[in-house]
Amino acid sequence: MPFKHFSFKNIARDTFNQATESLLLTWKEIATLFGLKQDIYKNPLHKPLSRPVTAILIGAGNRGNIYADYALIHPDELNIIGVADENAVRNGRFARKHKVVASNRFYNWEDVFKRDKFADAVIIATPDPLHAPVCLQALDKGYDVLLEKPIGLTEEECRQIHEKAKTTGRIVGVCHVLRYSPYFRQLKEIIASQTIGDIVSVQHMEPIGFSHMAHSYVRGNWHNSKATSPIILAKSCHDTDILRWLINEPIEDLQCYGSLSHFIYENAPAGSTERCTDGCAVEGTCPFSALQIYYRDRKRLYVFDLPERKKNWDYIILKKLKTTDYGRCVYRMDNDQPDHLTVNMRFAKNITAVFSMEGLTSYEGRCTRIMGTKGDIVGNMETYTITDFRTGQQTSWSLKTDFHGGGDHRLVQDWIQAVGHQNAAILSSTIDVSVVSHLMAFAAERSRLNHSIEEIKLNK
Repeated sequence: MPFKHFSFKNIARDTFNQATESLLLTWKEIATLFGLKQDIYKNPLHKPLSRPVTAILIGAGNRGNIYADYALIHPDELNIIGVADENAVRNGRFARKHKVVASNRFYNWEDVFKRDKFADAVIIATPDPLHAPVCLQALDKGYDVLLEKPIGLTEEECRQIHEKAKTTGRIVGVCHVLRYSPYFRQLKEIIASQTIGDIVSVQHMEPIGFSHMAHSYVRGNWHNSKATSPIILAKSCHDTDILRWLINEPIEDLQCYGSLSHFIYENAPAGSTERCTDGCAVEGTCPFSALQIYYRDRKRLYVFDLPERKKNWDYIILKKLKTTDYGRCVYRMDNDQPDHLTVNMRFAKNITAVFSMEGLTSYEGRCTRIMGTKGDIVGNMETYTITDFRTGQQTSWSLKTDFHGGGDHRLVQDWIQAVGHQNAAILSSTIDVSVVSHLMAFAAERSRLNHSIEEIKLNK
């Protein structure tokens, strides 16, 4: 059904007119129409800071830079005074950008904690296996923490950090950034207000996108679950978290199905080679061609740490494709991550949810369907439509955004407030609530491997 734009003065008249048109409104108009909060980000606990929070970034890769760059936009709130990364290029670039003095640059994260505490907090964006070790040492040293997901690679690591945060009294914020996107914030407000009645069921899908799947989970850092973490944890703990947050009831049990079906040796086309650069006969028609993705289309190049001057990029990219996993055939990797999976969940009050992670899609983002007793919602991160069962009226919202829904810096802002005022209640995604999403992910992986139904219990 096509959207039709209306002026706000016509909303009340059209809403209860058994309408067949869909109103495309701003959030403020939707909030006024249904009696909801207009400012979904206004937090009464936010107060001016007496000084900027000082922080050390440990792990100066893509995600670390995104969080730390909040300091460049809001230097009155956050000051990055240290960096730790073994990669000299990343270390140097970050230090120059944030004007980090030489004495506060580290090439080994452990060296940060050999010194007395010299900042308020640390931001941890290291490779996954280091999340828990770095976080535990940071807490022992008295730092507050912003921790990129996953919290840890095992249930035990997650529980250790949860317990350590409690015993030390430190703040641990987990980077569940979807909670801070306009899309999910608005869905949360609509559900909580019972605009669609009581929730009965939710269907939620994460389409990773075929190129992203090949890049990160076939060729990339997370291609092997044993060396890093299961994809349901590495990629989709965002989604287990957002389902728990939206439904706002305890998770009771779940069941998971999924497998690696496509990216296996048996599916390698005739004429293909070990690398896309080895004269592969089908490279020109393969949708997963490394030459096409990285060399011709120039996508996802952040993994190569290319120089700022583009003069030698062709040579460097081709060299990387000939020497790293990013140039290998997707059908000849030592990958084991499922390229599709489905999780069936049961929450308290007999609310059910289905989550699907799909690696072979032409699109990315999230897709959501929420079924209530008075209406339903259908959305895809950039749009949603509320349908009222009684009137048939449809009310829609739309906003172009990034794959995290614009939530990254809003998360950082809340974390800074929590650290600056030493009040964890300011932060939505503290370790206390975020650990449940990880327990859900671990249980889903056990279920997938063992064909079992798994209960979820925060306390053993």
